[in-house]
Amino acid sequence: MSIDEKNMNDLNSGCGASEPYALQVTDNSMEPEFPKGCIVLIDPSGNLSENNYVFIEYDGVRWFRKLIEANGEKRLIALNEMYPEILLDSSYDILGIIVQKNVKGEIKHY
Repeated sequence: MSIDEKNMNDLNSGCGASEPYALQVTDNSMEPEFPKGCIVLIDPSGNLSENNYVFIEYDGVRWFRKLIEANGEKRLIALNEMYPEILLDSSYDILGIIVQKNVKGEIKHY
C-alpha cells in the first residue's frame, strides 16, 4: 500500500463523503512522478477518465496507482517498474481521483 491511512477520515464519518482529502505517499511505487513523502489531494467525486491516477480499494487493500483500460481489461499500474501490474476484476471501488500533488511546496494539478 502506498498511502498513509492512519489519519484518514472514514468516508462515512461527519466529514462529507464528497469532500476532497489529502494523504501522504509512503513508498516509492509511484516514483518518479509521486515521490515518497509527497502529499496528494484526492477528490472522491472526481470524473474518471482515461489514465487517471486513482485511490482504489481492491480485494480489501487500498492502492494508489494509475488506472489503465485496454482491450476490455482494467489494470492498476505502478510508475516504478519494480512493482507488478494488478489486473482488476469487477469487484473494486474507486475511492477518488488524484487531482493535485504537493512536493516540498511545489504544487501540480492533474
